[in-house]
Amino acid sequence: MKLLIVTQVIDKHHPILGFFHRWVEEFAKHCEHVHVICLEKGSYDFPANVTVHSLGKEEGKGRLGYIFRFYTLIFKLRYEYDNVFVHMNQIYVILGAPFWRTFGKKVGLWYAHGAVSRSLKIAVHFTHHIFTSTEEGLRVVTAKKVIVGQGIDTAIFTPGNKSPSSTLRLITVGRIAQSKNLETLIRACALLRDEGVDFNFRVVGAPITSEEKEYFISLKKLIAELRLEAHIVWTGAISNHELPQVLQSADIFIHDGATRSLDKALLEAALCGCIVVSSNEAYTALTGTIAPECLYEPGDFARLSAIIAGLSSDAASAERVRTLIQSKFDISHLISGIVGTY
Repeated sequence: MKLLIVTQVIDKHHPILGFFHRWVEEFAKHCEHVHVICLEKGSYDFPANVTVHSLGKEEGKGRLGYIFRFYTLIFKLRYEYDNVFVHMNQIYVILGAPFWRTFGKKVGLWYAHGAVSRSLKIAVHFTHHIFTSTEEGLRVVTAKKVIVGQGIDTAIFTPGNKSPSSTLRLITVGRIAQSKNLETLIRACALLRDEGVDFNFRVVGAPITSEEKEYFISLKKLIAELRLEAHIVWTGAISNHELPQVLQSADIFIHDGATRSLDKALLEAALCGCIVVSSNEAYTALTGTIAPECLYEPGDFARLSAIIAGLSSDAASAERVRTLIQSKFDISHLISGIVGTY
């Protein structure tokens, strides 16, 4: 099979989307040739059967330039791909599917988010398959839904040699965005401090939009009000290939995201040996029967604090969850499932 992939960014050092570089590598193992159209390209290192085409964001092109180049590429390459895989951005399905349908290309969309937008509903009509991580990752009723899990490189995200510490090491990873409900985590830390727990909390991630930057400012004000400056460290964004080592050094990963879909960061943390404590709906559905002691209701910072204190010396739940995720969410399973569906 010759495949066309359409995605936002190809850059193995990108702090949010760097993981997709590994997906393309895996697709290359299953396909005769892979063409990738991305909005922006940076650093990459692919095998010879992968060709990357950028719409030109890194060159400063505007929206009209993106659209013109997009149509130019999908037409120019039309005899060099059989099927299309659009990663996460359903707008490309809406733009390209009439052309792809005319030329007999099967169109697949990857979507894993709790939100259901109007554009997603429109894109459903133009796709042949919609791939998602879990039942909660696509909240649209359609026979086109194909649940294939998440794609984590379980050879890289593994437990490391963690040095012993009397200080409890907490961590969270993700964009500094309101959907992450970081104030819940911060207020839980204040309760831990008041209970005399010796801990530090590392926040890995950065704000991107203007709204997220304003949210970041409000979080720093909250930390100052609660006098938590000595306990919380803002690391900023890091690349995906740096992430395993960071996670391996932590004890407990805490999370209160509101996206409702399965957050990849939770899986990566569990694979690296962290105890994961989360209110995420999809994560609850996945781990509720084997690690119920690590789950709480969204926004309940008092319960989160109590869980953290109770789990500080218990790693049994981490091993149960890690084994489950390793069996279900390896990248080879994901890509073979997608390719096999076409």
